[in-house]
Amino acid sequence: MKTNPNIFKAYDIRGIYGEDLDEDTAYKLGRAYVTIRQEEVDKEKLDIVVGADMRISSPQLKEALMRGITESGANVIDIGLASTPTFYFAVANYNYDGGIIVSASHNPGEYNGFKLTRERAIPISGETGIMQIRDLVMADDFGPKAETLGTITTKENVLQEQIAENLEHVELEQFKKLKIVVDPANGMGAQYLEELFKHIPAKLVKINFKLDGNFPAHEADPLKEENMTQLQEKVLEVGADLGIATDGDGDRVFFVDNKGKTINQAIIRGLLAKIFLREKPGAKIGYDVRPGRITIDLIKENGGVPMVTRVGHSLIKEQVLRENAYFAGESSGHFYLNMPIGCFDVPTIVILELIQYFSELDTDIASYLKQYDKYYHSGEINSVVKDVDDVFRRIEEKYSDGKISKLDGILVEYDDFWFNVRASNTEPKMRLNLEAVDEETMKEKRDEILAIINA
Repeated sequence: MKTNPNIFKAYDIRGIYGEDLDEDTAYKLGRAYVTIRQEEVDKEKLDIVVGADMRISSPQLKEALMRGITESGANVIDIGLASTPTFYFAVANYNYDGGIIVSASHNPGEYNGFKLTRERAIPISGETGIMQIRDLVMADDFGPKAETLGTITTKENVLQEQIAENLEHVELEQFKKLKIVVDPANGMGAQYLEELFKHIPAKLVKINFKLDGNFPAHEADPLKEENMTQLQEKVLEVGADLGIATDGDGDRVFFVDNKGKTINQAIIRGLLAKIFLREKPGAKIGYDVRPGRITIDLIKENGGVPMVTRVGHSLIKEQVLRENAYFAGESSGHFYLNMPIGCFDVPTIVILELIQYFSELDTDIASYLKQYDKYYHSGEINSVVKDVDDVFRRIEEKYSDGKISKLDGILVEYDDFWFNVRASNTEPKMRLNLEAVDEETMKEKRDEILAIINA
């Protein structure tokens, strides 16, 4: 099977197993990755972390990947079955030279792929190495195998040490015994949630905790509202205070209030900004270009400096490090903390911090959050287009009197509405996200912009 070059994307490597990628791809990736890292790191033997998610194809891909790494002369630190955040923690906390995890994140079961990092879990993105690795893989150009092969060492207790470190961020004695329903969608979040809730004084109600790469309950993508239905219904059925959902590889987290409603990520991100600004007053706090004005409001109200970012976990983390921001949140459910060991996704810390925050309330969560639900959002609307550049040109022309940014797609802001239009990285689609001060304006401007996109 020939590797499909289109699997190499802006943030990671991802495709259908057996059609786009296979064990040969994984082996060549290991060779290419070490080739690139060896040029960057002045060290005779690199120590590279390797982990994998629970997908059916992950064991064989992982084995081939490790063979490619060791035959290139680097050592493998095998952390076994792991979520992406646990993988990041392993690379950063133990000061290894980088790592690769076999995972296709929230994609359906037939997919698989890889996420790559440098030291301190610094991401390798399409702009900082993935495309060079692609070129090496496609050319099958790595030079001879190493004279001395690398070793494979198993690293135990990474998850336990991760959770122990996370628990230092909160005061467990301040936690109320909340009833919490958790749905990891048979994905890797189940692994860290199981360990985390051993230490939390909560009444845990578990659904879909069995690891299963076929995702039998529902797709492991909580960004799609239909995948939240089971959790929402269970929260109402058992009278829970809170619901938590994670995606396939466990790096994204969503929340449901006690009324069974998914909490707007802009509100979650804003509350987290408030929490983390207590720890680091005056810090820069990042948020992506997709509208979520309440986040900016809460950053400013709590003395922080708002920092807008492009969309995508690799790009955001790179900017957080570049500008020395403390925390950043993405509309898709990624939350990043810039810690001494590195900057990466911290869903477990986010869960702990929010449970402690909600424990301080003298009312239920849904009632408390009403004060922040003051903007009207269109949701993300995808449209197939023939000419992306022409659509951008017409939007910029129509809204030339607004405040325009081209950081990621086009962001246009007026006093009563604001929107972002971006092109998909992988499909001939454009994504519209719009927000307004009232529902009538939201609907009017949404339809007006969609008419331009679809003209």
